Amino acid sequence: MSAADRSGAGEVPWLVLRAQAGDRAALERLLSHAHALLRPFTRVMLRDEDAADDVLQDVLVLLYRKLGTLRDPRAFSAWARRIASRQIFRDLRRHRKYEAAHEELSPELPGTAHEPALDPGWVERLPALLERVSPASRAVLALHYLDDLTLDEVATVLDIPPGTAKSRLAYGLSTLRKLLASTPEPGEGT
Repeated sequence: MSAADRSGAGEVPWLVLRAQAGDRAALERLLSHAHALLRPFTRVMLRDEDAADDVLQDVLVLLYRKLGTLRDPRAFSAWARRIASRQIFRDLRRHRKYEAAHEELSPELPGTAHEPALDPGWVERLPALLERVSPASRAVLALHYLDDLTLDEVATVLDIPPGTAKSRLAYGLSTLRKLLASTPEPGEGT
């Protein structure tokens, strides 16, 4: 669970209900929560602070407009992430940064005996390395490792089948392993 989720998880459903009833202060707090929740994911995905802020602004407008359609206030965070991921991928396609809607898996999945194990410090290096992974895998890796979502939750957020989330995770981890093997640790002199 991300820090933004923990900071007001019990309060969010109440804010949703109050905002849906027209309480402006509740709406502002809810959108502030959404901003904190979605900003890191948006920045990791778009790799450009200005583009991320633009997309995040569009997402907040969409959340405001569609808030009345949310039936389960407890699902706000997943619902907001789903809207954000769709908007991010629209932006990536619009700017021709989107590499492929469906990644092809290599015949060998990660975790085979000949692949190096991930070093313990890889999570700290993940944000920088994610820039070099395809957008589809980057979304799964960021949501799974940076936002601490389960693969089923990731699949729900991205509106993809769980098997696709697992495949994208496997492909992304395979790419990260190769990057980690070819990239020196910070502070190493190579």
